[in-house]
Amino acid sequence: MAIKERMSGNEAIAYAMKQINPDVMPAFPITPSTELPQMVSNYIANGQMDTEFIPVESEHSAMSAAIGASSAGARTMTATSSAGLAFMWEVLYVAASNRLPIAMALVNRALSGPININCEHSDSMGARDSGWLQIYAENNQEAYDNFVQAYRIAEHADVKLPIMICQDGFIISHGVQNIELLEDDKVKAFVGEYNPEHFLLNEKEVCSVGPYAITNYGMEAKKAQAHAMDNAKQVILDVAAEYEKISGRKYGLYEGYRLEDADYVIVAIGSVCGTIKDTIDELRDNGVKAGLMKVRVFRPFPGEEFAKALKNAKSVAIMDRAESYSSQGGPLGSELMAAMYRAKTKAETVNIVYGLCGRDVSVNDIKNVYTQLEDVAAKGAAGREYQYLGLRD
Repeated sequence: MAIKERMSGNEAIAYAMKQINPDVMPAFPITPSTELPQMVSNYIANGQMDTEFIPVESEHSAMSAAIGASSAGARTMTATSSAGLAFMWEVLYVAASNRLPIAMALVNRALSGPININCEHSDSMGARDSGWLQIYAENNQEAYDNFVQAYRIAEHADVKLPIMICQDGFIISHGVQNIELLEDDKVKAFVGEYNPEHFLLNEKEVCSVGPYAITNYGMEAKKAQAHAMDNAKQVILDVAAEYEKISGRKYGLYEGYRLEDADYVIVAIGSVCGTIKDTIDELRDNGVKAGLMKVRVFRPFPGEEFAKALKNAKSVAIMDRAESYSSQGGPLGSELMAAMYRAKTKAETVNIVYGLCGRDVSVNDIKNVYTQLEDVAAKGAAGREYQYLGLRD
C-alpha cells in the first residue's frame, strides 16, 4: 500500500534520498535547497541512513568531492540552487565528461543580478550545455518520483551521465502538498545496487579518471557523450514504464494536457503548469480548444517528439522562466522553435518570458496568453514573436 503523506518538495526529495541511501553526499547549504542536506544529515544522525555526509566549504568543493566519490565507485548525490550551481560550473563539465552518474537535486532559483532568491530557471538553463541530464517537476509528487527514477537513468550502461532533478524554488520546495510515497523495500528493489564497471578503487583494474584529452581523442570523447545523451531518451521512457508498474503514475518525455485536439497550445516547464491546467479547464467549458504540452525532460532535448506533439496546433506559446539575452527569447523557445522549423510544423509560434525573479502568474495572465493565441491563429501571423508576460509599465 502506498504511504499517504503531506510534504514539501524538499521533504519529498529528502525522503527519496533516505530510501535510496546512497554511499556519499557532499553538500554546501544555499537557499532554497538548504533543507535537503539538513534533512539528510538528520536521517544519518538518527541511524536511518548510513550515507557518508561530507560538509564542505563551498559548492565547487561539493561537486569536486562528488566527482571524487563517484570516481572511486560510490553512488553519490548532492543538492544546490542558483549561485551554488554557478559556483560548480567548472566541475559540472568534469562530472559529465568523466561519465559519472551523480544525482543532484536542483532547487531552481534566480541567478544574480539583480540579487534575488525567488524562483527562476536561469540556474539550470545556464547549465543546459554542461552535459547533464535535466528532468523537471510540476509539483511535489513529481519531484519525489523523478528522484526515485534518477539513478536508474543515470547509471544505465547506455547512458552513464550525471542527472539534475529540478524543482521550482519555494513554490514546490517549500509548498506542502498531499503526496504518495512508495514503501522503502519497493524503492530499494527498483533502484537496485550500484555496480560500476570501472572505478578507481577497483584493485583488479588500472584506470585513470579525468586525464588530459589530447587532440586525437578529445573530440571523440565529446561525441561519445552526445551519443549517451541521445540514448538517454529511450532509457528515460523505459525506466518510467517500470516505475508506473510499482507506483501507478505514468511519466514520459512530456505530458500532454487536453493536447490531442487543441488548437491553441502553451508549452511550459515546472509549477506554472498547474495554473495553466486550471485555465484550460475553464476555457474548455467555454468552448475554447486550449491545451498544454508540459516539458518534463529538457536534456536530452526531445525536439522531434515535441514537434510531433504540436503538429495539429494552430498557434503555440512557448513559455520560458529564464532570459537568454539573445534578443530572440528564452532557451526553451529557441530550441523548440528550431525543432518545429525542422519538422515543418505549421503553427504560428510566440515565445513568452514569464515569472522572472519569482513574479506570480495568475489564471488571468494565462487566459490572456490563450486570447493572444486565438488572435494569432485568426490573423495567421505571430506579430511580436518574443515578449514578456506580466511586465510592469
